[in-house]
Amino acid sequence: MSETVENRTFDEIDIGDTASLTRTLRPEDAETWAAVAGNPNLMASAQEVGVTDAFEGAGAGGMWAAALISTVIGTRLPGLGSRTRSVNLEFTAPPVPGVEATATVTVKEKRAESGTIVLDCRVHAGGQDVLAATAVVEPPRHKIRAPLRELPSVQLRREDRYLELLKKCEGLEAMSTAVVHPCSEDALVGAIEAAQHDLIKPILVGPEAKIRATADKAGVDISAFPIVAAEHSHHAAVLAVQLVRSGEAHNLMKGSLHTDELLRAVLDREQGLRTERRLSHCFLLAVPTYERAIILTDAAINISPDLITKRDICQNAIDLAHALGYGDPKVAILAAVESVNPDMPATLDAAALCKMADRGQIKGGTLDGPLAFDNAVDADAARTKGIVSPVAGVADILVVPDLEAGNMLAKQLTFMANAEAAGIIVGARVPVVLTSRADSARTRLASCALSVLMAEAQRRGAALGKVAE
Repeated sequence: MSETVENRTFDEIDIGDTASLTRTLRPEDAETWAAVAGNPNLMASAQEVGVTDAFEGAGAGGMWAAALISTVIGTRLPGLGSRTRSVNLEFTAPPVPGVEATATVTVKEKRAESGTIVLDCRVHAGGQDVLAATAVVEPPRHKIRAPLRELPSVQLRREDRYLELLKKCEGLEAMSTAVVHPCSEDALVGAIEAAQHDLIKPILVGPEAKIRATADKAGVDISAFPIVAAEHSHHAAVLAVQLVRSGEAHNLMKGSLHTDELLRAVLDREQGLRTERRLSHCFLLAVPTYERAIILTDAAINISPDLITKRDICQNAIDLAHALGYGDPKVAILAAVESVNPDMPATLDAAALCKMADRGQIKGGTLDGPLAFDNAVDADAARTKGIVSPVAGVADILVVPDLEAGNMLAKQLTFMANAEAAGIIVGARVPVVLTSRADSARTRLASCALSVLMAEAQRRGAALGKVAE
């Protein structure tokens, strides 16, 4: 139930009346001010001068404190409908991020001739006043008693979710990675940026002259990276796979060649990197309007997967989720509806996959389906439809019926909801980083981080297997 607010008219206000509000200053509050005002000086770089100094030097904390005073005036005393005529501010100390601040306003004068009141305003934090102000306010003329309006949510820096992913790689040794045919600026620079973040040690595989010409054009130094010369893109894919088979590389990263060229070498029955499972693709989607990143599979490899392929798609995604630190990933098997319908094969597959999980044919996660998209990601939608499920509304993994559905969903979230979509191919002996020319630098780094964490998990699993033997 929403909070009810009630304003106070001029006649209802007495000298000495007071109201207060307590909030904690967060770094993102200053960033919000900077974004709204278009003033980067409001948020100095914490990496340059430290968080506290950034607030003190740039003034973002002081403006936040002033806004806290405005909130008390606008919602409590006098409240809704009031108008601030003038404010005299004196900043005495910067609020400290993470410390509670209390804003208090007190009526010290009533001016009947103008219908205004004078408020003494203070913001107290960390044992001292950080702001003193005098405000002249015109109280509302009409009484208002109403539910407090719900404000729109504000989310800054969605890449923070990917920063958390990069932090998971801290302490891990940079992974030797065969970068296949890095003959475009995007592909080459993406690999170098990943190396600069200590995620990978690139081995550049492709026509040497083209790689060096691309580096010159991009203005990047590749002298620190070995080059394995190849005649053309298909040859580069074969050589890169050989590097993995020999143990010289632990990851593959797609460069400027077609995906099917790379996969042809990976899936070669004699010299490839096949396992008993089908390959599948996993997106890790960071959607600004959703509270956490979510895995979407398969939107890039398997066009119309049968039941056994879907089993592998589920298991591959669960293994990736474990590599990312999910203890018991919740897997939603998506369909257009949340009930089994014999006329809709996707619902039958969903039900069968859940039973396969019950019988141990899919391990390490909790499955439920069929679930419509809204029921999978929104708890209120699931409750409205009376769905009782350990997965509905809290899914970590979304398994789509086919590639067309997954591709459309991923692109809708990317182009209409500003999602970032890092992605890798799983199910082979090593993960394969699958990047696109449209990927941002953050997305490329996140894709590399996914592959590093997955490769590390595979390596740990192999080591445990040897110990068990």
